[in-house]
Amino acid sequence: MHIAEGFLPPVHAAAWTAVAAPFVIHGTRSAARIVRDNPSARLLLGAAGAFTFVMSAIKLPSVTGSSSHPTGTGVGAIIFRPPVMALLGTIVLLFQALLLAHGGLTTLGANVVSMAVVGPWVGYGLFRLLAAAPFVVRVFVGVAMANLATYVTTATQLALAYPEGGFVEAWGRFLGIFAVTQVPLAVVEGLVGVLLLNALITWARPELEDLQVVPADTVETTEAARA
Repeated sequence: MHIAEGFLPPVHAAAWTAVAAPFVIHGTRSAARIVRDNPSARLLLGAAGAFTFVMSAIKLPSVTGSSSHPTGTGVGAIIFRPPVMALLGTIVLLFQALLLAHGGLTTLGANVVSMAVVGPWVGYGLFRLLAAAPFVVRVFVGVAMANLATYVTTATQLALAYPEGGFVEAWGRFLGIFAVTQVPLAVVEGLVGVLLLNALITWARPELEDLQVVPADTVETTEAARA
């Protein structure tokens, strides 16, 4: 859902940058606190950033001036909480804009808001809201909805910038075009998120316990986590 360089009017680009800035600053402080309090989480933090970079670099053509792709932010939000993903997402988006011509510098703020702020908060919120559900369901819904929330936000940003026929009509048009590719991608990303989190429970359970992703007083196998 990266919006391409120069596609947003300057006023819109500046406004979205102003909206994104406080979240990125807060995310920087949150990441520093996590590294200070849980030094062993550094590898997981790097892995979350790498996962986001790889997933969001898978680009499919979509609306003119944008694209469809997985986001990779839902998993990181579940592990480290949404504020950290504002920082990691910004770093990922900046590198992609500079190295892959994916997104852009003038649209960085808008892309951060959609992929690194709204998506992670929606995904994490649903993960927490479904606390009584099986772990696998919570992860799938959280990761998939983080993806869909990102695409809804991007559609909103584009409709605000180009409200041909009125905002509501433009918003519906952008949503409809995105949905063709984004809904299947969200389902696939949700499944990948489940597989990844289950693997991490096996490989890095102590770190996940320290981060309160899984309870420290419960001995679960990977099969139990899927139940």
